[in-house]
Amino acid sequence: MSLERLERLERHACFGGSQEVWSHRSAVLGCSMRFGVYLPPQAQARRLPVLYWLSGLTCSEQNFITKAGAQRYAAEHGVILVAPDTSPRGDDVANDDGYDLGQGAGFYVNATREPWARHYRMHDYVVDELPALVEARFPATDVRGISGHSMGGHGALVIALRNPGRYRSVSAFSPIVAPSQVPWGEKALTAYLGNERSAWKGWDATELIAGAQERLPLLVDQGDADEFLDSQLKPQLLQAACAAAGYPIELRMQPGYDHSYYFIASFIGEHVAHHARALRA
Repeated sequence: MSLERLERLERHACFGGSQEVWSHRSAVLGCSMRFGVYLPPQAQARRLPVLYWLSGLTCSEQNFITKAGAQRYAAEHGVILVAPDTSPRGDDVANDDGYDLGQGAGFYVNATREPWARHYRMHDYVVDELPALVEARFPATDVRGISGHSMGGHGALVIALRNPGRYRSVSAFSPIVAPSQVPWGEKALTAYLGNERSAWKGWDATELIAGAQERLPLLVDQGDADEFLDSQLKPQLLQAACAAAGYPIELRMQPGYDHSYYFIASFIGEHVAHHARALRA
């Protein structure tokens, strides 16, 4: 992997550490990509585990690093935070007029249909290319956790389930748990993978739980005032799948909370602590 084309775009002192934004040329996605990385103060002395955060529809790396307030907790626990963009971007990257498909809406899958297949391989980017870059360039170990919100919550669950042994922990805020059964997911999976629903099962957490090869600590927070709760998220489907498979899950329905970063900021400290416990094990 060539690191010469890795460029730092931002650096801000934060809780004794450094919040940075970097860009690089992605061979997997065939475009320039950006990601945020928070290096807590402990990173000045030793290599640290990494918590990867996957954001939701319409987001970039900026939403999490500016709104969640996670840096304070990462500094307390000695965890590096890495937040990639949500999709490939660029003038030659396929897009759609809708907010829920194309740029800003990669759904963390490997697309097989044109025009998407050329660039939209966010699963491989998050699982392989980005960690290899992070572990080569920054004081990071190969001990990893993964979390995310909404579409990114879907990504975190699916990526952890598809890659046993690669992550120590997983959590999610307001995840799309069953994309095969909700409008957001049906639109995206049809576009990226085609009309054959059997191909969708490998990208649906409720389908993957039944064949899970490991039992990672799983924490899910969901606001009961979320405007997408009944139409797009349906956490009860994940809870039922976990019960059927004997997969341990802590699903917390949070009264009065919606789908916003106000919700994430309220509980992100508990999620970072959840991951830190597993990453230290």
